[in-house]
Amino acid sequence: MTGLLVIMGSGETAPTMVKPHREIFKRCGDRAAVLLDTPYGFQENADDISAKAVKYFADSTGRRLAVVEWRTTPAPGLPLERALSGLREAGWLFAGPGSPTYALRQWAETPIPGVLAEVLESDGVVCFASAAALTLGSHTIPVYEIYKAGIDPHWVPGLDLFHRMTGLPAVIIPHYDNAEGGHHDTRFCYLGERRLALLEPLLPAESFIIGIDEHTAGLFDLAAGTVEIVGNGGLTLRRGGVSQRWPAGTTLPFSVFSPSSSFVASAPAPVVSVDPPPLTSLAASTLETTARFEASFEAHDPDGCVAAALDLEQALQDWIADTDVSDEREQARAALRGMLVRLASFAGPDRFTPLVSALVELRTAARSGRDFALSDSLRDVLGSVGVTIQDTPGGTLWV
Repeated sequence: MTGLLVIMGSGETAPTMVKPHREIFKRCGDRAAVLLDTPYGFQENADDISAKAVKYFADSTGRRLAVVEWRTTPAPGLPLERALSGLREAGWLFAGPGSPTYALRQWAETPIPGVLAEVLESDGVVCFASAAALTLGSHTIPVYEIYKAGIDPHWVPGLDLFHRMTGLPAVIIPHYDNAEGGHHDTRFCYLGERRLALLEPLLPAESFIIGIDEHTAGLFDLAAGTVEIVGNGGLTLRRGGVSQRWPAGTTLPFSVFSPSSSFVASAPAPVVSVDPPPLTSLAASTLETTARFEASFEAHDPDGCVAAALDLEQALQDWIADTDVSDEREQARAALRGMLVRLASFAGPDRFTPLVSALVELRTAARSGRDFALSDSLRDVLGSVGVTIQDTPGGTLWV
């Protein structure tokens, strides 16, 4: 095997992963970069998600992605062969957010697993993140069904591509250190310790779990037999309810995952409370800027309030291309709306011209990126504080 299998825990279209993406693209040179849209193919806004991903990679890495549509399994004949041809040409093949079980239904009993293996065997890169990453192991967590619909915890068969390419009988769990639940446990891709502890004994005896933290990637070099951990978090090996974790910056041989290797085990600690995450997400930026705004508002410091609002606006701009389906963007919008309404209580409208200009620019970027929910939200909140916006062929004007 000669290729590079990249597994990302989350953040695949976030500012935090730009540097890893650029380094990974060096591996495949000028070969075609392809986006496979299956995991989110059931969503009504699938076209917008593809467009955002294409824009993100073009803006942040300079690479132009071709989108291969496989939202449902193509019909036999020309539609199927055209899609397979587009995938086989890839030197870098990417899939990301959505539903792992939906993707598996579209890929089962099709050539997809074989095509992924072909890309890797031809020294290409397969980069699977978030929902797509869940499909790579021998077993897959039906995340939406368990976390959103309350179905009893269970496994579904995965592609088992990771085992095929590395020889390691692993289950892949992204979002491993997720903390969105605050004081309730949403680690391990929203399962939490209780549900993962119920599921783990149901795996075959030889299987183990590889957890990839959010905004983190494991670069599995099939030729070298090593995994390099990059990003902001770490990689965890969990076997029989006990875990060993390695931080970003570590390179490991595949042999460390063998049952015969030295294993420094520690029982997973129960979650009592979750500290605020480092500033590596839009949610963290929202928390930090909101705290600064509150302190400045209490001190009757309008300049400090404006600075905090501008920083939150910049965070929204930085994360505008992120295809993550969490509610972080709506939380940031709500915080920014609240800031603007409270800023209106200060006198001197000219003081806020830089903030209004920045928000109008953010709205223009949102419209260009087809994020009409954010565009309309910004228009409405600006209108609520007396700013009139007019879109013209020559650009956006405001008074």
